[in-house]
Amino acid sequence: MCKCLTSNGIGREKTAPILKALTAKIRMTVLNLRNDAYKLLDELGAPSHLKTHVRLVGEAADLLIHKLTGIGLKFDSEFVRIGVAIHDIEKIKYQNEMIGSGSEHEPEGEKILLELGVESQIACVCMSHARFALMDCSIEELIIALSDKLWKGKRVEELELKVIDSIASLMGKDRWDVYPELDQQFELITSSGHERLQRSISS
Repeated sequence: MCKCLTSNGIGREKTAPILKALTAKIRMTVLNLRNDAYKLLDELGAPSHLKTHVRLVGEAADLLIHKLTGIGLKFDSEFVRIGVAIHDIEKIKYQNEMIGSGSEHEPEGEKILLELGVESQIACVCMSHARFALMDCSIEELIIALSDKLWKGKRVEELELKVIDSIASLMGKDRWDVYPELDQQFELITSSGHERLQRSISS
């Protein structure tokens, strides 16, 4: 049997009791609040840089949530907050992908969350935040993916239009009814990207 290693070199089969012990707790807590997701990161030994990253992405997400709630969009804001907190969870193992390219953390993140008993819709965020163009994503997943770009001052037209069109459809409006206000909010969030990047680097 193949031995998958955790970030500290311990075989997955040796961590099974830990995973089993956490599962019951996570079923009751991690799906409820963002702070529960942060606790999970601590439980799994997330490095400080990763925890800083998800909190910075969370800042962008909170600004999006505030705007979208303000225009009357009905969506699961807590799903977004939790999803942002765990979207890169398996960078605990693939720490090289925190500073360089790589996508191994994406399927592995979904896998570890499913092993922990996390609902599949939440676990899927590990994949959809990066593979939104190839997947049928909910508006919550798209907001998470967009937050993961905007936090550092990066604008991705394809993703932004996908978000705008999804919001327009959910609200029964035309793209251009919501585009100007949302585009302005995206620009506002990216305007602080440099400052967030500085905080990320100094963590």
